[in-house]
Amino acid sequence: MNKILPIPPHFNPSQASEAYRNPYQELFVAAQKWARDHGLTSAGADKKRVCLMPIDTQNTFCLPDFELFVAGASGNGAVDDNIRLCEFIYRNLGTITEICPTMDTHKLMQIFHQMFWVNENGEHPEPMTIISLDDVKTGVWKVNPKIAVSVANGNYAGLQRHALHYVTELTNAGKYPLIIWPFHAMLGGIGHALASVIEAACFFHATARGMDTGFEIKGGNPLSENYSVLRPEVLTTDGGNPIGQKNTTFIEKLLSSDVLIIAGQAKSHCLAWTIQDLLDEILAQDPSLAKKVYILLDCTSPVVIPGVIDFTPQADEAFQRFADAGMHIVNSTDPITDWPDIDLG
Repeated sequence: MNKILPIPPHFNPSQASEAYRNPYQELFVAAQKWARDHGLTSAGADKKRVCLMPIDTQNTFCLPDFELFVAGASGNGAVDDNIRLCEFIYRNLGTITEICPTMDTHKLMQIFHQMFWVNENGEHPEPMTIISLDDVKTGVWKVNPKIAVSVANGNYAGLQRHALHYVTELTNAGKYPLIIWPFHAMLGGIGHALASVIEAACFFHATARGMDTGFEIKGGNPLSENYSVLRPEVLTTDGGNPIGQKNTTFIEKLLSSDVLIIAGQAKSHCLAWTIQDLLDEILAQDPSLAKKVYILLDCTSPVVIPGVIDFTPQADEAFQRFADAGMHIVNSTDPITDWPDIDLG
């Protein structure tokens, strides 16, 4: 069923900037009634499989008081994005087959956190410090010996070699430099959870359509950043031993969809790198697959830290590259049936 539905009465846009406990039982009952009242069928009966992938729509990125709030150029970016994304989900409840949110997932001792690094005085780098290849070569920053047992079974020398290899690989591949991010998306913490309005929309959809939410965890590798849900930034140690691998199963799932819709945070980082990795897979398999990908332009924002850094140009450049490859840049407020190259059967 591809008709546009009204927004359920439980949705309150003013709560998009808050973290709260969702009333699951009430939502469960309301979603079942909503499905009956609007004639929603089981997602398993969909003629065309439409997958929505919200990338990292978690408290840590989406709420103003949390660690890495994606403010964008407006200063309220991720909050406004989530309002539009929720409204998109509710309006298209009968069209979206499955929602697969990615979940950035971190612990203390990871290569992009302060704990991993020290200088000659034993001091940790401050958040937002860029650790360059020269910094590691010259010993400005070196691996913290205290983490060796936890991360590498005591092999400190091996960790130090990997640190140099890691920043070398980032440099050679033309990727973003290693940045020390504030602690964020910490496993077990409230920042790791989906933003409450997004969680409610996913739960409501799963109940109404009979298709459980397909959570996809990423980012737990201590030896690599993992902007993309499809692969870590660096796949091997200095000796060529694997430290991570492509998420082949999830790639196959996404590319098997008839329509893949992508939204989330941040436009310049996790969303952009996920789409780029997906595009690389598409170009290797069948470039025409790019036409099944739709990116919700009004449901994502770039990382902007006033006076520090603005990744808007990099984000815009990436989106142009995606469009040039055949992917579609669309707005959530436009009816899906009006999108280019759409075929919902």
